[in-house]
Amino acid sequence: MGLTASVLAIDAGNSKTDVAVVAADGTVLATARGGGFRPPAVGVTTAVDAVADAVGRAYAAAGVSSVTHVSACLANADLPVEEEQLAAALHARAWGGTVEVRNDTFAILRAGVAEPRGVAVVCGAGINCVGMRPDGRTARFPAIGRISGDWGGGWALAEEALWHAARAEDGRGAPTRLARTLPAHFGLDSMYALIEALHLEHIAHGRRHELTPVLFATAAEGDAVARSVVDRLAEEVVTMAAVALTRLGLLDEEVPVLLGGGVLTAGHAQLDDGVRDLLAARAPKAGARVVTAPPVLGAALLGLDRLAAPPEAQKHTRAHWEP
Repeated sequence: MGLTASVLAIDAGNSKTDVAVVAADGTVLATARGGGFRPPAVGVTTAVDAVADAVGRAYAAAGVSSVTHVSACLANADLPVEEEQLAAALHARAWGGTVEVRNDTFAILRAGVAEPRGVAVVCGAGINCVGMRPDGRTARFPAIGRISGDWGGGWALAEEALWHAARAEDGRGAPTRLARTLPAHFGLDSMYALIEALHLEHIAHGRRHELTPVLFATAAEGDAVARSVVDRLAEEVVTMAAVALTRLGLLDEEVPVLLGGGVLTAGHAQLDDGVRDLLAARAPKAGARVVTAPPVLGAALLGLDRLAAPPEAQKHTRAHWEP
């Protein structure tokens, strides 16, 4: 007799989508991968269509047509109203009896903990932070850019590096090697040339993110201005974590602070040391660690949480991705 599918787990990011069909006992029946999930760029219907392709393949492999619960952790679900809109769009596909949509940062948090308790900070193209307790209480930020008080994702770091380098070249700012290393990345010999190339779109706007690793490399070489930007990022990461811990009443408890996203998992020594030192000062009982498990695991565990699955089932699911 086959296993009954209980959870459809969806982790949909800007660049890729992972889905998994999970049985009541935690067995992962099938997985599939699809393209990026970008409703602001293509619209909700088209974005969900991209998810539907991966879900269809996973359902076919698992031999099912629906599940008990759909647990979806989605990029660009930054506000509760967006979560509601996306939940309605997923529910209309009739993939499961119930649907819950969360921001994709919750998937990283849940993937990194044995129970739904802790805080996660993600720094990739943007920056975000969420926290949760087993009783269901959560802490979060709008995380939609400067208008919601955010700073520190890869895009912001590249922009900050360009700002300092431009001012260094024309004398308005302190000297920095960024004035040489940033244009050199694109084979140019001056910041003026880089500014012109970016403004006239001789270099595509989407390539600006390539300057973030250049910033970190320049900081690692000892450049004071570049190092100050990295220090500012460490400050921002810890500030978000400390505020989330405070909101949840966890500041004085032993609790994990999970770090995810390309910037925070890249092993930048100055950033890693800065985050740990600042966290030790502001939340001495909190321990920072990088999440290495795939976020779709977190989406699956959140689904099993919703169905009150026993710990053995959750261990079974985790073992699929962390043997």
